[in-house]
Amino acid sequence: MSRVLGAALVGVDGFAVEVEVRISSQLPRVDVVGLPERAVREAAARVRAAIASVGVPFPGQRVTVNLAPASLPKGDAGLDLPIAAGILAAAGHLERGALEGLALVGELALDGRLRPVRGALALALAARDAGCSAVVVPAECAPESALAPGLASYAARDLAGVVAHLRGAERLPVAEPPPAAPGPDLPDLADVRGQERAKRALEVAAAGGHALLLRGAPGAGKTMLARRLPALLPPLSFEEALEVTRIHGAAGRLDRGAPLATARPFRAPHHTASAAGLLGGGNPPAPGEVSLAHRGVLFLDELPEFDRRALESLRQVLELRQVVIARARRACTFPADFQLVAAANPCPCGWLGSRARDCRCDELAVARYGARISGPLLDRIDLAVAVEPVPWRELDAPARGTGSAEARERVLAARARQLRRGARAGALRNADLPDALLDALVDATPDARRLLGRAVEARGLSARGARRVLKVARSVADLAGEARTGPAAVAEALGYRDDGGA
Repeated sequence: MSRVLGAALVGVDGFAVEVEVRISSQLPRVDVVGLPERAVREAAARVRAAIASVGVPFPGQRVTVNLAPASLPKGDAGLDLPIAAGILAAAGHLERGALEGLALVGELALDGRLRPVRGALALALAARDAGCSAVVVPAECAPESALAPGLASYAARDLAGVVAHLRGAERLPVAEPPPAAPGPDLPDLADVRGQERAKRALEVAAAGGHALLLRGAPGAGKTMLARRLPALLPPLSFEEALEVTRIHGAAGRLDRGAPLATARPFRAPHHTASAAGLLGGGNPPAPGEVSLAHRGVLFLDELPEFDRRALESLRQVLELRQVVIARARRACTFPADFQLVAAANPCPCGWLGSRARDCRCDELAVARYGARISGPLLDRIDLAVAVEPVPWRELDAPARGTGSAEARERVLAARARQLRRGARAGALRNADLPDALLDALVDATPDARRLLGRAVEARGLSARGARRVLKVARSVADLAGEARTGPAAVAEALGYRDDGGA
């Protein structure tokens, strides 16, 4: 009998799998137990052919393979390699001590080659957390798995190389973490002509991590503004980069040559996306757009055109910052801490309130169009801005105004103030301030609180809406370097609450 450690994916997280192999003197047969799914049940045929390719006879007896823990379904072909190593060790072709402290991951081809697997970083982290000091992975996955701190990653191209390594005949190369690739060139805020109010709202949203809605006529610049938000956000920390890399690796969306994420994600799904496409799902469950936007920006253009159920599914995600996909035998938790930016037309034709063209929509059509975005969802959007078409004299003039680099410096300074203030609450952004400490951390002056109270009574703001006004006002005060939140900051935050029809 032998024991080998492997790893498998559940959603975007890896978990260690102990592969137990027992060879008994019964009729030749291979049994794989422990809730294997189809890809793992078929491993017997791949492993038999791969072992034959290295010149070692396959055992002519009963081979029982148990995958523990047996309570979790296992559907990863990456368990091929630990199954093969376990069979070779149980048959006496490998010293069992060679497998101690080592995890193996990889899909086998019939000729013994190792094929890459999804989520190499998540699998390597699971092996490290299980007490392993090293992991053997396919060569294509080695740069990704080498990102796991405190773990040596051996790059293997075939089963023969793995066997030689375990026998001590020839050592596999240890992969080094690849250098960080330069980030993409982000569009500059200075290229936007006019739209000073919208650019100010973009800066406030970046400073506090707030959700933003841009509402205006077609061609007014809503998408152009939204695509400039990533340039205002702080760079990814190493821990955040690992989170993004792990998620995108599990989704099979990494550049294998430069796997480490260097820029915050910007995801812009089409308005035909379903609720499963946004939140994730499938069999096995895969991350959706909200998880692929983790630590970055989710841009929903033409917001009213999205399916109503898809939009309503975002309400809980915006509050919890995660998605839980429940299935009969498993539950997957996908992180979804993103910043929402949405764009919408004011009416079906798009020209309501525009000075450029006449709107041809009747009142009923405008009401139906606006009702596609529910009140509870709008209540979770902190800032709403009307984006007016820019006159030709401004479009024809040279670009001027604040650039992304200058605005980013102010955002970084505001974020530093939030970090110092919210460290005891565990909130890194004003958008995440807990309700229990909101009054103490916002520190609004008496005049500011009286102004907010009058606005709540006059405009019928909900309790959630009032709290979000306070959070936005705190971000405005942080950008201005003010220790307390004054009435001017609250007034600006209230303007964003009503602007754009939200």
